[in-house]
Amino acid sequence: MPPYSECMSDKKVRVRFAPSPTGPLHLGGVRTALYNYLFARKHGGDFLLRIEDTDQTRYVPGAEEYIIESLKWLGIMYDEGPGKEGEFAPYRQSERKPMYRQYAEQLIESGHAYYAFDTTEELETMRVNLQKAGSSSPSYNFISRNSMKNSLTLPADEVQRRIDNGDPYVIRIKIPRNEEVHLEDLVRGVVVVNTNTLDDKVLFKSDGMPTYHLANIVDDYLMKITHVIRGEEWLPSAPTHVLLYRFLGWEADMPSFAHLPLILKPDGNGKLSKRDGDRLGFPVFPLQWTDPNSGEVSSGYRESGYFKEAVINILALLGWHPTDNQELFSLDELVEAFSLEKVSKAGAKFDFEKAKWFNREYLKSTPDKELAEAVKPYAIAGGADVSDEYLQGACRLMKERATFIKDVFEKGRYLFFAPSAYDENTLAKKWKPGTADFISQLLADLSTDEAFTGASLESRGKAWLEANKLGFGAIMPVFRVLLTGEGEGPAIFEICALLGKEEMKSRIESGLSVCKSKYE
Repeated sequence: MPPYSECMSDKKVRVRFAPSPTGPLHLGGVRTALYNYLFARKHGGDFLLRIEDTDQTRYVPGAEEYIIESLKWLGIMYDEGPGKEGEFAPYRQSERKPMYRQYAEQLIESGHAYYAFDTTEELETMRVNLQKAGSSSPSYNFISRNSMKNSLTLPADEVQRRIDNGDPYVIRIKIPRNEEVHLEDLVRGVVVVNTNTLDDKVLFKSDGMPTYHLANIVDDYLMKITHVIRGEEWLPSAPTHVLLYRFLGWEADMPSFAHLPLILKPDGNGKLSKRDGDRLGFPVFPLQWTDPNSGEVSSGYRESGYFKEAVINILALLGWHPTDNQELFSLDELVEAFSLEKVSKAGAKFDFEKAKWFNREYLKSTPDKELAEAVKPYAIAGGADVSDEYLQGACRLMKERATFIKDVFEKGRYLFFAPSAYDENTLAKKWKPGTADFISQLLADLSTDEAFTGASLESRGKAWLEANKLGFGAIMPVFRVLLTGEGEGPAIFEICALLGKEEMKSRIESGLSVCKSKYE
């Protein structure tokens, strides 16, 4: 644990989630947004959404709308961002394009950046030559830049001529040689990196757009971001970002950093990917996504029948552990309990069975009326014609046996339709000579019950069994199969009460007619 507080500044906490609209939002991105949201709410701060669309070649139509809809569904509401313009608008980097060049030029003027005119072919030649010389990671750095075409090696008049002629160029940061960069990370403690391991990253591209490295620093500074909470994959870039704060004269306003652990495959071997979800049969996106180019459809948690509360709990506990062993949290409870100091450095394995457990728990706790509204579309699509009251009763019986909303209808179809087939294994084991007569007698006795509630039918049924010196297992499994077609399910007398007297009688009599000749 870092020996310092996660929120040392007197400034108002301001955090941002800054995704790129290059496709659907992965679970890792959703968790980053969630942790930023929880941190902001915990400290009475602001949570911003900023769309980092500087790489126009990777822009995917519909991705931004998908990101916003995902956060909205999960209840991760941002205070400032697209559609909620605040003091620091706009919140799309493509709309902030004119402001970045001045900072790139400021870095050139101060000697911390330079123009580079190298072509794609020249860059590839450089990499090949470095590989031949034994370099395991060839890069544009403090050594190789001296043999390339840039404003550090070309005469000043030629540099100006190239710029005036409109020759394509990029602006690269000039990484100093053999310095140690110190970074205090709220998850990982003190991180020290030698600049000899860094490359001269591109800050400004030939298309006039900044790269992530420049744009995110400028925007975080201008938007008064106090904490940068992002994925572990950005940790290697953090030393370059620290240098940029220093080179731009903003070191005193540099935010605190927290790099979150990876979400790993279920076996722990590598980062969780869409391929893993496809292979193992679970979503890795919050909402269903249709690729606008290929038309490929990827499943989402919402469309798969997950409660948003379950998804929030799944993600909150992937890398963060509360002080006690509580597992089910409301969003407000997560805000109260959350702390970056409890976030692990190690990657967290995604457990799909645990994800289903969370969903079962939330389904069980959902009021019958609310659950019935969610189940209703499945019932209608399945051809069931029942009242809202009846549907609530079906939900009450099935909620302990369902994982997903659709299961209430699909696993409980016998509550909506009389059986057309009967569980042969149960009937073969339990049907004895005289079983049909006993079933008929029990049916007649139950049909005289005035109240016809689950409790009254259970009392009458047990009394009848006792009077006939029969155990529950002698008759009731067959009774259940004739009533529902299934060998197991909710309490049988509760099913009878829900179906009603006439439906109960019709089903049992029909079942006896079909099965009696086969098993006696």
